[in-house]
Amino acid sequence: MRIPWEVHPGSGPHLLLVHGFLTGPSQWQANLEALSAVCKPVTVTLWGHAGAPSPRSGASYDPRHYVVQFERIRRQLGVERWYLLGYSLGASLTLRYALDRPERVAGHVFTNSTSALADEDQISAWKEGSAASAARVREGGLRAMERIAVHPRHARRLPAPLYRALMADAARHDPDGIANTFLHTTPAASVRRRIGENGRPALLVCGERERRFRPLRDYVAEHMPLLEIVDLPAGHGMNMELPEGFNQAVMGFLRRCLAI
Repeated sequence: MRIPWEVHPGSGPHLLLVHGFLTGPSQWQANLEALSAVCKPVTVTLWGHAGAPSPRSGASYDPRHYVVQFERIRRQLGVERWYLLGYSLGASLTLRYALDRPERVAGHVFTNSTSALADEDQISAWKEGSAASAARVREGGLRAMERIAVHPRHARRLPAPLYRALMADAARHDPDGIANTFLHTTPAASVRRRIGENGRPALLVCGERERRFRPLRDYVAEHMPLLEIVDLPAGHGMNMELPEGFNQAVMGFLRRCLAI
């Protein structure tokens, strides 16, 4: 079984875009056209999200297995190296790929991601609460998912068409796949201990209004080599809240990488 993916029109190298928890590929709706000027966007859909399959095996949801899935996509595209863009939980997966397979990465971009930079206390809390969270989703289905704070129904600063697209994706989330994400993806997502290994050009596009991420932003600024940071006056969903600023930051980074 393989995660769904789609190549979008564009000029330049391929850019893998990985969405966040409880969103879907429509979260890139306001970004694809602009980014297509400098790359060929490749969107994926994580297990259990927006109509994607939900494997029964918990091992399929392990972040290391997502790296295998991304690598299969790269090989099928027939490219030696590509660029990565991960959002939130998706950022934890693209960061892991960049750390595991640096020879396949030309550069990578990520956004605010507590899951990627969680410390031991946060990881322990997720592990302790994962079974209860999974059970609530399995028992309550879509309504239980809607009560989760990061569900798009709680978004307040998005254009109406994008909000509707996100809600359409959310209506196709599978409770079993989301439950297994709670159990097997989030608790294993952190790459905090490895961030100093980074060997490829990287960009953090930071939504500075997300207060809880500020200490993690400072941590990665201090410990991650080859990192640029662009701070935007937006919250967690900066690519949707402030698409023009986000697009310009990503496009500028890609152009600088291509000029090297």
